[in-house]
Amino acid sequence: MRVKNNALFLDDVDLWILQALQKDSRQTYTALGERLHLAHSTVYDRIKKMEEHEVIRNYTALVNAEKIGIRMITALVTVYAEPKETEEVAKKLAESAEVLEVYTALSEEFLIIAKVLATNQESLHDFIANSVAPLRGVLKIRTSIVTKKVKEVFFSIKNDSEAARL
Repeated sequence: MRVKNNALFLDDVDLWILQALQKDSRQTYTALGERLHLAHSTVYDRIKKMEEHEVIRNYTALVNAEKIGIRMITALVTVYAEPKETEEVAKKLAESAEVLEVYTALSEEFLIIAKVLATNQESLHDFIANSVAPLRGVLKIRTSIVTKKVKEVFFSIKNDSEAARL
């Protein structure tokens, strides 16, 4: 990885390491090195450098809540806000524990889209009525309850030359 004018440039080795970690972040530096034909110290140094520059932000376990008996309602809440207040409303929403993701968008109007998790319809209603609607600048709120998840993926490094190295 090179840093030039505050921009990060990853080489193929960095991309291979990231791709391998995305497949299984529990791998040891030695196992990664063997898989990628690199010394474990090289893998260690590169991972540490990517962590320091926040290319790698976190290691986590993705939990399937339904498999452990936790039923939740997912809703996409679209908030129409006064243009001057859009950023502040988005920041306030982002502070809420119920909110998983927040995006600002521009179509005909400024809007904020939040992915919200609630235990039931009543708690979703309470969150919207007590935490979203009172925010300064909120003009209108549209809520769509997710009825079926068709696809959910997370960003993934794709490296076409993977086959040559693995």
